[in-house]
Amino acid sequence: MSKEKVIMDEKLMERTIKRMTHEILEATKGTDDLLLIGIRTRGDHIAKRIARYIKEFEGVEVPVGLLDITLYRDDLITNVTNAYLKETEIPFPVTDKKVVLIDDVLYTGRTVRAAIEGILDFGRPRYIKLAVLVDRGHRELPIRADIVGKNIPTSKDEMVQVYVAEEDGKDMVVLKKKN
Repeated sequence: MSKEKVIMDEKLMERTIKRMTHEILEATKGTDDLLLIGIRTRGDHIAKRIARYIKEFEGVEVPVGLLDITLYRDDLITNVTNAYLKETEIPFPVTDKKVVLIDDVLYTGRTVRAAIEGILDFGRPRYIKLAVLVDRGHRELPIRADIVGKNIPTSKDEMVQVYVAEEDGKDMVVLKKKN
């Protein structure tokens, strides 16, 4: 495999996120009591885009929260040098709400476990559904996504990199060999 392989270009990524938006609306039976929470750093941007599409499709503004899972990581003690805190912004109650947790890539499941723990610190949602742009497999925990943009089979010596215009100046998903 060359250095990197483009899995999604800008247009495919946009279509995929729009499709995921429709799937979220179906899975949650509409927008009543719906909250979106994006995992920083790229899941939050995807969550904001999904909220914009919900507004476009349904005419409803759905609240969007941003969650930093750094303090909930199970490797924080061993990985403290890489710990960089970003702000968590969940300015609304989550108790008895339908929460859709959004991330860019689902891999081992550890980030999602940490995110669920973080959400539960804010209250007890009616339920939490997981939406991911890319599911690459290799789970270490029994976690699965309810809404998946694209399944990309990978080997453990590969990585999936998601680029979003808001952070990286471009929209793209690539598969790379690990160094």
